[in-house]
Amino acid sequence: MQTIDPRSTGTIHREESQFNAVRDPELRAVSAQPGWRGRYALGLGAIDWVVGFVAAWAALVLRFGSSGSQPFPLDYRLLTLLFPLAWIGALAINRAYESRHLFVGTDEYARVVRSGLGLTAALAIVSFAFDLRLARGYVIIAVPLATLVDVGARYVFRQLLHRSWARGERLHRVILVGHARTVADMTRRLRHESHHGLGIIGACLPPGQTVEVTPGLPPIYGNFDDVAAAVSLSGADTVVVLSCPEIDGPALRRLAWQLERDEIDLIVASTLVDVAGDRTTIRPVDGLPMLHVEHPRLKGSARLVKAAFDRVGALVLLTLSAPVLAVLAGLVMFGPGGRGPAVFRQERVGKDGRPFVLYKFRTMVVNAEARLHNLRDLNDTDGELFKMRNDPRVTPVGRWLRRYSLDELPQLVNVLKGDMSLVGPRPPLALEVAGYPADMLRRLVVKPGLTGLWQVSGRSDLSWEESIRLDLTYVENWSLAMDLAILARTASAVARSSGAY
Repeated sequence: MQTIDPRSTGTIHREESQFNAVRDPELRAVSAQPGWRGRYALGLGAIDWVVGFVAAWAALVLRFGSSGSQPFPLDYRLLTLLFPLAWIGALAINRAYESRHLFVGTDEYARVVRSGLGLTAALAIVSFAFDLRLARGYVIIAVPLATLVDVGARYVFRQLLHRSWARGERLHRVILVGHARTVADMTRRLRHESHHGLGIIGACLPPGQTVEVTPGLPPIYGNFDDVAAAVSLSGADTVVVLSCPEIDGPALRRLAWQLERDEIDLIVASTLVDVAGDRTTIRPVDGLPMLHVEHPRLKGSARLVKAAFDRVGALVLLTLSAPVLAVLAGLVMFGPGGRGPAVFRQERVGKDGRPFVLYKFRTMVVNAEARLHNLRDLNDTDGELFKMRNDPRVTPVGRWLRRYSLDELPQLVNVLKGDMSLVGPRPPLALEVAGYPADMLRRLVVKPGLTGLWQVSGRSDLSWEESIRLDLTYVENWSLAMDLAILARTASAVARSSGAY
């Protein structure tokens, strides 16, 4: 195999100074930790065994009581020992250990839930087929408990992995293949989204392409013919092929043949922007694999379930938080920073462009709107929405409310009225909507939400473009599982109070 110097490869020749010019100084060092994915899967297996045993033991104790002087039934003690193995088997059958379902997204958790349902059905069939008098109370306790605890345990285990990724550890070492501009764009995007676990260590560009005028590029290891050698030289474990006309079907097939010898992952980036995998399927048409894109779930029974969940959830949360709401209202009305009404009302744009009145606890002085024109030049965001880290109009109580997002609690009334959902895009101002390009109007086809992807992904620290992209991602890929995952992540985001001002 040809040895490649990343400063002079294929048809790309440049001096040392020129090579350094195309390196992005913000690129993090990506440490090489081979075999970490196998160790991660083994760790999951150990967690699943412990969860299965604890769930089975809890079911044994709760169903038959404390052993005391009378021991537990022998057959149920044996079942308790076998249950963890059955639980791991159900997870394996549902492919809950495959790398493509781990690390990011909600697919892993959905497979854990399906494993619980499948194990329940299997126990019922076996019990009926062999006329086993299996105590229903034991199964009703063991399987749901194992499912719920395992989802939580896997979530915690994943967060530990994400923290490692944020430190530049255990990342997939990626070589990008594509044109300079798309490589630079993808590099910047993945650098800002470390939760994907993709660390860019280099790139291969088309033969003869000039890169000196393209900022943000990683080290260049050669052209499209040098990908396999670049992988060997850099120690990469993943190749991501971006959309480019030079790499057609036969070229991609030959590249896959070269990479399979060393079991290097090959990823082909789709030109579909922010469309989740469950909306895309590959189906053969006259012997050719065609990528079919399903329409997003904007209507139907799942949306009715979401609407019911929103109303019931808002009613329950309002009932439980009523004493807290009363105390917060008193602090806003009579706390330091000026007396005034507890609730701030503002017109926002909802589903299909319909305006509605949004409720929030007042966090600013009463004449905040009149003072806004003096602060326009100090906007900390790059969009229509005004945000300022140290806004002098915010009261001391308001600053504390914003830090923990407690000022948003009155929006539960909006959810109960049907103006908003618990999860959805951020409710925009009419001024923002007036400045939307055509694509951004897509976010108005669903109800705005009390929380959403942008809130759990950085909140006000995100750029205007990034927050809009996350809202569109939610609209295009909505599911009930996504809503539940966002609600679970909201508590963590609020506790960290990152990006809140």
